[in-house]
Amino acid sequence: MENKQESRVETPNVEFHVSYLDTLSGRIEHEEFSDRPAAERFAAAQLKDEDSWAVVDVVVLQVAQGQERAEQLVA
Repeated sequence: MENKQESRVETPNVEFHVSYLDTLSGRIEHEEFSDRPAAERFAAAQLKDEDSWAVVDVVVLQVAQGQERAEQLVA
């Protein structure tokens, strides 16, 4: 029997950063996404030839104490 309480574990705020080689300019570029499927689709679309590459990194967002307090005052 599945423990439903364990499945409710809160997920931290994350972003998905895609770094990829723009083969037209020869530069490494970066894009940020709020969900993994969109980041993975974008990364896959960058794989246009044998020299292409793309990496999806998961970045955990942390709120600085000053920002957290400012958000509380605004809300």
